[in-house]
Amino acid sequence: MMNRIELKQEAKGVVRTAAVSAYLFALLYLALTELLQGASVYVNGDVALYMQTYFPNVPIPSYLYPVALPTTVVTLVAVVCWLLRVLLQGGWVLYHLGVRRGEILALLGENGSGKTTLMNMIAGIYYPDEGEIYVGDKAVTIRSPRDALDLGIGMIHQHFKLVDVFTATENIALSMGGGSFDLKKVHEKARAICEKYQFALDLDQKVYEMSVSQKQTLEIVKVLYRGADILILDEPTAVLTPQETEKLFSVIRNMKADGKAVIIITHKLHEVLSISDRVAILRKGEYVGDIATKDADEAKLTEMMVGEKVELNIERPEPVNPVKRLDIEHLTVRSAEGITVLDDASFPVYGGEILGIAGISGNGQKELLEAIAGLQPAESGASIEYYAPDAAAPVQLVGKSPKAIREAGIHLSFVPEDRLGMGLVGSMGMTDNMMLKSYGKGHSPIVDRKAPLALAETIKKELGVVTPDLNTPVSRLSGGNVQKVLVGRELAADPIVLMTAYAVRGLDINTSYTIYRLLNEQKKRGVAVIYVGEDLDVLLELCDRIVVLCGGKVNGILDGRKTTKEEVGLRMTNLVKEEQA
Repeated sequence: MMNRIELKQEAKGVVRTAAVSAYLFALLYLALTELLQGASVYVNGDVALYMQTYFPNVPIPSYLYPVALPTTVVTLVAVVCWLLRVLLQGGWVLYHLGVRRGEILALLGENGSGKTTLMNMIAGIYYPDEGEIYVGDKAVTIRSPRDALDLGIGMIHQHFKLVDVFTATENIALSMGGGSFDLKKVHEKARAICEKYQFALDLDQKVYEMSVSQKQTLEIVKVLYRGADILILDEPTAVLTPQETEKLFSVIRNMKADGKAVIIITHKLHEVLSISDRVAILRKGEYVGDIATKDADEAKLTEMMVGEKVELNIERPEPVNPVKRLDIEHLTVRSAEGITVLDDASFPVYGGEILGIAGISGNGQKELLEAIAGLQPAESGASIEYYAPDAAAPVQLVGKSPKAIREAGIHLSFVPEDRLGMGLVGSMGMTDNMMLKSYGKGHSPIVDRKAPLALAETIKKELGVVTPDLNTPVSRLSGGNVQKVLVGRELAADPIVLMTAYAVRGLDINTSYTIYRLLNEQKKRGVAVIYVGEDLDVLLELCDRIVVLCGGKVNGILDGRKTTKEEVGLRMTNLVKEEQA
């Protein structure tokens, strides 16, 4: 049976003229209405910004830069532009994209290509503007996740929707909605599902005691319990070890053998080639086509995603005259609840090398970087010594705040895991986010915007940041463009030590390779690069040495050129007595 997804776009030929005319008419009407009502509060509304955001392909007349408008008009214009875009320009161009029962379909595309948006429409989270969705041979309307589940469609998201203090059985029962339920019967049915598909899951275990892979397994059991025949998995292997990934793939193959249709969204091409039967490609919201996995390779898939051939080799030049820049000894960090999250970590960091940090998410990676940056207090006895070029003696970083580290002349750059929470201010544009690093340097009460503006323009040009305007809030940009802004700003600070946490998480392959190239350029300049990553294939190709964390402890320091993915994965999950230097 074929479950066909079909979304289409109407006329585009007359859109530009109609869009501009309707836009200007709406603007004139709103402005006159506001003025007749005696509005007295005005702002400098950049009308062109709205045009660029909502009509990116429409030439913008110069007389639209900038216009003084009442505040409410600027707000209303944004709404009108959005409505015009929906009504006139349409959205996706997707024809006959489908998944069959007993098939594993991989969905690929760059950031912002529409993968998750499309899947969210199928799962009932978004409602399409036009087009049709077929389940079997019947056109269906999906207005909510409940509608989707009633049609046998279940989606497992990257961020799990579980209650930590409940058991697996209780979470399954909770997913059934209101009304009373018999936990014993729920347990029996869930156990039967686990046995059928060979899930390794303790149904009486509390969620907070589970590993990431166990939580993911529970999410899959939840949707199967509710009768899902079509399963959508969004980046399911993002934080799994190779061993956990293989277990997941084994379960997916069991579901396929039972006639389930499985759609998997991932950026990891080697996993696509390993698990899928067919690959569908989206590019800039358009369905490019599909290809049988047996006829595909990484180069072909990348070319279909990007529209041109891309070199997929990660460069790893040999370190030249590595010099110690950090010496970390007995570093222990506790959480706000008093739990030890990083336990007695010790290792050196050298300039001219990329040091990888491997570990299951939540094993102290975040705390390690934040302790170096002065954002996390370390326990007594810890030492983080910084060796500056041409300095007579090292500088102790423990006990110093980020401000004190900057004032000491220590060139430390940090690309945090939380891009818009800790790295950038989402409501600010590129220029203002550049200024966050420099506003305190001046001696005048008036902030200098020339240098941040020039830096923002340079980053936009050199890194290919796609944004309507340098003042567009960065929260409106795609994940890849946000990361380019953040990485570009931190590199512009001319660091001696550069720390990155999950620098390519959720990024498409093209943007990821741009980040790898930038890190290698820093390495060649003699910068000490610390790279926290979750893709072991990348860690093994990019890094010179790899520190493996397990339970907050350093569980080995491995040579990136000699170790294997299996060894790293094993050390991520099992503490070993011997350490390999």
